[in-house]
Amino acid sequence: MGDYKAVFRCISGCQEEYPLDEVVYQCRECGSLLEVAHDMESLSNKSASQWKDTFNSRLGTTQWPYGSGIWSKKEWVIPDIDDENIVSMYEGNTNLFWAKRFGETLGMNDLWVKMCGNSHTGSFKDLGMTVLVSVVKQMMTMPNNPVKAVACASTGDTSAALAAYAAAAGIPSIVFLPQNKVSAAQLIQPIANGAHVLALDTDFDGCMQIVKELTKDNSLYLANSMNSLRIEGQKTVGIEIVRQFDWQVPDWIILPVGNLGNISATYKGLKLLLDLGIIDKMPRLVAAQAAKANPFYQSYQTGFEEKVSLAAQDTQASAIRIGDPVSYEKAVQAVQATNGIVEQASEHELANAAALADQTGMYT
Repeated sequence: MGDYKAVFRCISGCQEEYPLDEVVYQCRECGSLLEVAHDMESLSNKSASQWKDTFNSRLGTTQWPYGSGIWSKKEWVIPDIDDENIVSMYEGNTNLFWAKRFGETLGMNDLWVKMCGNSHTGSFKDLGMTVLVSVVKQMMTMPNNPVKAVACASTGDTSAALAAYAAAAGIPSIVFLPQNKVSAAQLIQPIANGAHVLALDTDFDGCMQIVKELTKDNSLYLANSMNSLRIEGQKTVGIEIVRQFDWQVPDWIILPVGNLGNISATYKGLKLLLDLGIIDKMPRLVAAQAAKANPFYQSYQTGFEEKVSLAAQDTQASAIRIGDPVSYEKAVQAVQATNGIVEQASEHELANAAALADQTGMYT
């Protein structure tokens, strides 16, 4: 990838940096989250039209690894990883579905649904996990590497993605799930892929605390979205949506949010497009929460004066049943920078929307 480089960088003012092959999840100086920072000067050496041509030419190709919706944008993701260490199932490139009848039912003229559930394990989590597991695979080829396995806490989707990609790479995986709070389909996936599955008598936030403690031992690598490698893959959703609209920007993008990694990632991808002159405006981002697991919505109601944490209740939206979101600071930035909003949906509204979507051609 030539001169393109990336590092971990603290998101706060201290600007500490770390190599991407270092086992680090938070700034060692101030404790803030990290992000993958790219050499924007090098990326800017290509014009907007040249980047568009590059990505369009790779779409659907069988040339490894560029057929993947993530690795087709390798220069913008992890530019200096060796191709032979990339673990990919050609994830991404998911359908952008014109939900015409569904939109009309809701009184909307032009509603499109990004079908991330068409991905390998059934969720957008694949987009981040291909990046994280690929970097771990490369780390494990290096001398004095401490990492022996990967681990995550999950409400289902993250564990399925981690187990699948770790199995493809031949890396042991351990997943921590809240007992009796994960669907059967989501439980079967990591078991089938050979992960060590532990069901704990707690909620997701309790599982997350345990995993954070265990991964202080550097032999166990943390695979949750507080690890900013995941965000690099997930940010391609926003980029892909814009490309599918022929590089035009939609007015709004609505995302379900739990741990807040997805909205943070989508904003990061869109901001990169803006900084490189490929788009000239940002869409407004909407963070959608279940009313029974709505800490981000409650924070938004006070203008994000402080982070709200709570005990999430049972909800049909089990994948976002999270009461103490890790990526809070990044998500606040995403909402504020795009003049976005945060909304909540009751259990009745969730069920009704799913039924309406199904009756107009989707499967929710």
